[in-house]
Amino acid sequence: MSSELLDNALDLMRRLPPAQIEENLAGLIDLVPDLTEDLLSAVDQPLKIAYDAHAKRDYLLCDYNRDGDSYRSPWSNKYDPPIEDGDGGATPSAGLRAIEVQANEIFDIYRDLYFEGGVSSVYCWDLDEGFAAVVLIKKTQDQSKKGQPMKGTWDSIHVVEVKETKKTGHYKLTSTVMLSIETETEATGSVNLSGSLTRQEEKDFPVNDVNPHTINIGRMVEDMESKLRMTLEQIYFGKTKEVVSTLRNQLGNSELEKRKLLSNQIGSALGGKS
Repeated sequence: MSSELLDNALDLMRRLPPAQIEENLAGLIDLVPDLTEDLLSAVDQPLKIAYDAHAKRDYLLCDYNRDGDSYRSPWSNKYDPPIEDGDGGATPSAGLRAIEVQANEIFDIYRDLYFEGGVSSVYCWDLDEGFAAVVLIKKTQDQSKKGQPMKGTWDSIHVVEVKETKKTGHYKLTSTVMLSIETETEATGSVNLSGSLTRQEEKDFPVNDVNPHTINIGRMVEDMESKLRMTLEQIYFGKTKEVVSTLRNQLGNSELEKRKLLSNQIGSALGGKS
């Protein structure tokens, strides 16, 4: 029964406006509190930013660095607020922590090159066979800035599972991008576009000193983000333009008839010369 209820809840989330995903999720949790953990882990939400006072750097919050009500920073490896009970919260093993530190440095450069701002975080955790990691990137554009009359947010969540063998690694990547764009001008009025896209990919790469896990994961994430960006551009802008053009022509019928007549005349003239 709980499985069927969860499926129905997730199906409902997919049909509700994506721009209000946090409000919709909160309302759904109020209706079925028994599914709180399942819904929080299954529904991707816009990433939130926190500040690490120890490392003096921003980091991103998600379900993968959460332990109870505390969140772990990838920079200092400490939880905020601190966890007093038990072992102080889940942390990666020493070897995996070294990979996590290197991955955060690499994706911090990647974020700066591709996004020219924003915040990135990478979290790793041990599995029975291999390990898993999540790469988070958030970029916000504020319309209050001069000359940029638009408010937009890009949230990307890349979860990769790694199974290691002697010389190769098998990587299973699940990527989700959430995009929200709002703009309001006298010429266009108020425009709001929002939605999300999820894709999955599996690949095998050699693992050695030249191609460590961080390089292999980085290559997959870079390729996947490029594909997702291209797809979103086609869906958000290309398809929107196509729908609007179907609903209303930019030119009047008389002008379209003139252009069609001119095109036919040119065609006939060229046909006569040949």
